[in-house]
Amino acid sequence: MFRPAFPVPLRPAAALLVALVLVLAGCASLGLREPLRINVVGIEPLPGQGMEIRFAVKLRVQNPNERAIDFDGLTLELDLNGKPFATGVSDRQGSVPRFGEALIELPVSVSAVAVLRQALDALEGTPSAEVPYTLRGRLAGGLLGGLRFSDSGTLKLPDPWRPLPPGQR
Repeated sequence: MFRPAFPVPLRPAAALLVALVLVLAGCASLGLREPLRINVVGIEPLPGQGMEIRFAVKLRVQNPNERAIDFDGLTLELDLNGKPFATGVSDRQGSVPRFGEALIELPVSVSAVAVLRQALDALEGTPSAEVPYTLRGRLAGGLLGGLRFSDSGTLKLPDPWRPLPPGQR
């Protein structure tokens, strides 16, 4: 007499397990193969209120993948010298084409406390023309809720001791 490899009650569980494995394999194929490349390409002042400072941060987002990335909102956190400095959110919608790039502008706010903290840190140590930064954020949307990104490097600050050219005083 033929006996099944699994008892009858386990057949639905085995079928469910096979289905789960197939779904997860399908989801993995939707994922990106290469991480996004994010670069800060500009920072421009915006009008602020009270004791806050506002900037428009321009990001160049490069997509080195075979699928376009659609987004519906984004968040951004900027740390200077390892300390929180600025945050921003936007409900902007857009797309980064496959093997392409997009320029995204995002307003960020800097509290007076963060500015004071950075100024005090600069006074404590030796002033440096370069400040390390870390940028973290997320492009919201998509099937899996969005894509996180990060970037780090150094920002070059203007030298306060270098005289300005005659036309810029």
